[in-house]
Amino acid sequence: MTVIKHKAQRVGIFIDTQNIYHSAKNLHHSRANFAAIVRESLEGRTLIRAMAYVVTTESGEENAFFGALEKAGIEVRSKPLQIFLGGAKKADWDVGLAIDAVTMAPKLDSVILISGDGDYVPLVEYLQRTHGCQVEVVSFGKSSSARLIEAADDFLDLDLNPKKYLIQTPNSTYTPRSSRRKIDEV
Repeated sequence: MTVIKHKAQRVGIFIDTQNIYHSAKNLHHSRANFAAIVRESLEGRTLIRAMAYVVTTESGEENAFFGALEKAGIEVRSKPLQIFLGGAKKADWDVGLAIDAVTMAPKLDSVILISGDGDYVPLVEYLQRTHGCQVEVVSFGKSSSARLIEAADDFLDLDLNPKKYLIQTPNSTYTPRSSRRKIDEV
């Protein structure tokens, strides 16, 4: 399928925050720059809505991060971390993200899924087949499902230019050598 991108195209962005956060942390020892990822994936088109799906903890240490997402124009959808009697923890937004994408699809020309999770393949296929949406996937290719990439109409691999999509920190893989000394000295 030919990928069509033009300024009048209505776009909905759905961010599997945990997936991208952990991919950036595990692959690049850094934090994802969600504002840059959204801006790049949008490519100047008309944003209808951008939503990030997050999990809250009792400590609330993630609140500054949520504030940064909102400041970037990303709507934060949150729910609490579930802790079971045996100590097991669960934090899953897959169904919520999918329901929101299906609900919004009639108002969208393109759906951008920011995740590499292969569980979303049926969602991608449903949006394409039932609603005629163009579905684009944005994620770190090294941690992305090959089936998800194959199902998508377009794929933006964040691994091809990680500097562009990561927040530089002292522990980042991509911190320039000259900057490391200054950071370490502080």
